Amino acid sequence: MTKPTVVVALGGNALLRRGEPLEAETQRHNIAIAAQTIADIAEEYNVVLVHGNGPQVGLLALQGLEYKKVNPYPLDVLGSETQGMIGYMLMQELKNILPKTEVTCMLTQMSVDPEDPAFANPTKPIGPVYIEAEARELAEKYHWTVKPDGQHFRRVVPSPQPTGIIEKDAIDALIKQNHLVICTGGGGIPVKQEHGKLLGVEAVIDKDMSAAFLAKQLHADALLILTDADAVYVDWGTPTQEALHTTTPAQLAGYEFDAGSMGPKIQASCEFIKAGGNLVGIGALKDGLSILKGNAGTNIIAK
Repeated sequence: MTKPTVVVALGGNALLRRGEPLEAETQRHNIAIAAQTIADIAEEYNVVLVHGNGPQVGLLALQGLEYKKVNPYPLDVLGSETQGMIGYMLMQELKNILPKTEVTCMLTQMSVDPEDPAFANPTKPIGPVYIEAEARELAEKYHWTVKPDGQHFRRVVPSPQPTGIIEKDAIDALIKQNHLVICTGGGGIPVKQEHGKLLGVEAVIDKDMSAAFLAKQLHADALLILTDADAVYVDWGTPTQEALHTTTPAQLAGYEFDAGSMGPKIQASCEFIKAGGNLVGIGALKDGLSILKGNAGTNIIAK
């Protein structure tokens, strides 16, 4: 029997948790945990894996600023570096757990509209968290935009909407050959079409929006968004906060969610359901398969 297909979006903060040191070994440890969850899902689903890169791309940008003899690399190039770095670690761990499964990581470009209003309103957090005074100092020094992220502050960059997956046909071909495919990492490398050529764009695409776009393109059976929260909450961070277990896009439209964290996840989820998707699950990394079965996290359905 053919397995159903699920696009799994793995948050960059699930791989380098908030406040953890941005060390390679820390990331390896977290990826080993993530890989076991993905492997469990792969027993019952064809998995297409998308990962975030917010902490990682921000770290690379910081490292680049410290070496003064070379101009800092643009965000599209740093995004490609994170695709390779995180994809390599995921691919290796998954292959160790699933030695008989073909695991393929694909460098993926994602087209965006250069006129997207997101370029005038940066919202995508990248890099480590800072206390407000340090964030303001760095913003002045490096001409960053910084915004609150929970109790801390982070650098934010433009996050345009995805409009096309350049390597879609190759991804389709790998899925048909039963590969576990890692693709559109970090939301995909942002590019634009200009005079018949592809050119990089200074931005970081939200990985959840790209995962939903990919799920629609593949006609996936489900979209699973794994993050550092165990469910979707209304009134998050207040005494009246409440987890949503099963909900619909219509119900979610009545709530407000933070634009830098849960907001894009909700928007991506609703777009997938409205495009004909059957199920979106949102929750903690450790609960991956349980979320798909409706036993943990938040399930979003059509009605």
